Amino acid sequence: MSMPTSLVPSRFLTLMAHFLIVVNIFWSREDNVLACLPPSYTLHQYQNRDTELIVALSLTLGMFLIELLGFFSGVSMFNSTQNLISVTAHCRVPSVCPSFVFERWECWTYWYIFGFCSALPACIEIVLVVAVFGLRKKPL
Repeated sequence: MSMPTSLVPSRFLTLMAHFLIVVNIFWSREDNVLACLPPSYTLHQYQNRDTELIVALSLTLGMFLIELLGFFSGVSMFNSTQNLISVTAHCRVPSVCPSFVFERWECWTYWYIFGFCSALPACIEIVLVVAVFGLRKKPL
């Protein structure tokens, strides 16, 4: 199997692994919110952190939807550059997110993970979709 075609299943598998990790964080959201708070906290602080984490995880799921639509539409499925970027970004998540869940990082650190691992590949996916469908260009 050549390099470009071997990246297609790798991209799908890493994307699904990242999706499952985000769903797992949603299920254990209460524990993660409590880890973000000081030992003595108010209900208002808890609600703010909970809302922040819900927004971040919801945006991540939206980015998955964008990337999966581009992937399954065929626009970027065989684009080796996008596949490599996506595999790299989503492969970092399984090594970084368990630290977020188990080591009890602060909640604001999830925004860095979101930016590199979800927003970057989704933005590139949007550019490819616009280029292919909007401008009627061949994928790079």
